Amino acid sequence: MSAEAADAVELRAALVRLRRGTGLPVAFGGIVATPGQVRIAELSGAATNALRGLAIVAGNGLGGKALSLARACAVTDYRDSRHISHEYDGAVEAEGLRSVLAVPVVVHRRVRGVLYGALRSAQPLGDRALGAAVAAARDVEQALVVRDEAHSLLAAAAAPVAEGPGAWEEVREAHGALRALAPRIVDPALRAELLAVCGRLASAASPVEREAPVVLAPREVDVLTCVAAGATNAVAADRLGLRPETVKGYLRSAMRKLGAHTRGEAVVAARRAGLLP
Repeated sequence: MSAEAADAVELRAALVRLRRGTGLPVAFGGIVATPGQVRIAELSGAATNALRGLAIVAGNGLGGKALSLARACAVTDYRDSRHISHEYDGAVEAEGLRSVLAVPVVVHRRVRGVLYGALRSAQPLGDRALGAAVAAARDVEQALVVRDEAHSLLAAAAAPVAEGPGAWEEVREAHGALRALAPRIVDPALRAELLAVCGRLASAASPVEREAPVVLAPREVDVLTCVAAGATNAVAADRLGLRPETVKGYLRSAMRKLGAHTRGEAVVAARRAGLLP
């Protein structure tokens, strides 16, 4: 899945959440394509395609104001508002929108997109609607942060392993970070790429093939990765988004499959099996 396709998936889901949380009948939005410009790419509840493909420039209209100020903005009556410029009145009028809010998607202090919610009547949009719209934008922000982190880790994992006593510790840290991040990735292609890199990192440390390789479930490997880094069950649970009891169950199952009696033996056995670097 390309970055554009992944953006579309995240946006569509966020717009559905925005409409459900605010009760607003129309939602739309887009991701920054070029600096200072958002192109409206996704519509939810729209009656026409008048807004689709609209290029919103920083400072212009309500969305451009949100883009330039990096904060949520709203108008009770878009058509008659004196607080915004009116470059996009034609498209807004064609869709029949009156009350509109715009919330920026901000990642590391940089606006990466804008989400809109709108009514077809002129009435104040309350704090509940604004709060729900901001929450939807935060969901997109988190998805973009996770994806950025994934690409950064993949780039680091692809770099040549440095020589020295700490070289494999760096590999193990990268492996652990990738395993912990993979379940949070929505894009299946990117998630598969992360897990493939994890496999290469693990096999690089144990290149000898076994006649009867041990097969562990993905979550069992995730838990062992945390254990290898010195994490307690509670820390592993927090890192993986699981309950401590669930972590304990995965660890017990992995130990049984590996023929290990202690956590340390399980880590050693997993490394010998090429499951951990």
